[in-house]
Amino acid sequence: MKALLLGGAGFIGFHLANRLLDDGHDVSIVDDFSRGRNDADFAALARRPRLAVAHGDLTDPATWRALPRGWDQIYLLAAVVGVRNVEADPARVVRVNSLAVLHLLDWIAAGEHVFFASTSEVYAGAVDAGIAPVPTGESTPVTVGDVTAPRYAYAVSKLLGETAVIHGARAGDFRAVVGRFHNVYGPRMGTDHAIPELTLRALRGDRPLRVPGAGQTRAFCFVDDAVEAMVRLMACPEADGRIVHIGDDTAETGIADLAKLILRLTGADTEIEPAAGAPGAVNRRCPDLTRLRALTGYQPTVSLEEGVRRTVEWYRR
Repeated sequence: MKALLLGGAGFIGFHLANRLLDDGHDVSIVDDFSRGRNDADFAALARRPRLAVAHGDLTDPATWRALPRGWDQIYLLAAVVGVRNVEADPARVVRVNSLAVLHLLDWIAAGEHVFFASTSEVYAGAVDAGIAPVPTGESTPVTVGDVTAPRYAYAVSKLLGETAVIHGARAGDFRAVVGRFHNVYGPRMGTDHAIPELTLRALRGDRPLRVPGAGQTRAFCFVDDAVEAMVRLMACPEADGRIVHIGDDTAETGIADLAKLILRLTGADTEIEPAAGAPGAVNRRCPDLTRLRALTGYQPTVSLEEGVRRTVEWYRR
């Protein structure tokens, strides 16, 4: 199989590339290397046989014109992510995330097969409004509480991408599945998310360890499990044209308890200082994975403690 990973130098793309190579497939990565350019782990990945890596700006039509054809699977993972990045430049988020998917639709050929990476952030407005059940299923209405709020730029850009891909597939005669990721974590995910941020501050010896959103709960999914779900969905014809949650509904935990786990695994000797969560952050997030299980038989296998241990070890190195 020949797989094209658009944004494959990022967090999930890196782990997906390794998995597809392990499975014996040919993999090509196109990325602008806005992160990961000098990353030793990515450098090791780039040396693997059956992998090709190219620099490309997916907002530039010239990049798409230079791409070869004939892919069995195409994964659109490229996006501006992370609360800090989104709030710092929401206009860039909308531009980059939207242009990448719209250019894809102009470029793709009939019969090809696309995975579009979306996000649980699309439910934030409905959760805040009290109309979204938790655990949350795919049929839950999505709402935008305040289009002028910078944080909504990410969710809106992903909703545009979902709509474009689903309807583009119907009009353009290609196959597509949308995966809405719920709090995926693991090695090499950067520094702008809860688990790596708490880990790095614990390793640094912050006293006390300030924990934003300590009273909130999340269902965290280790990246290996998320990649397994992606691979299964792309192998499932019944998933075509569907929006499917990807996550781990067995690992819901309070952020304060997560911080205690990180302190134990890092060996940090300090106390937790609860703090207010980021503006716009929901109090609880957990996916309903009924659809994913029915389609693929997926079951997460990496416990929260094991996943956080692996993540802590990577960041310690």
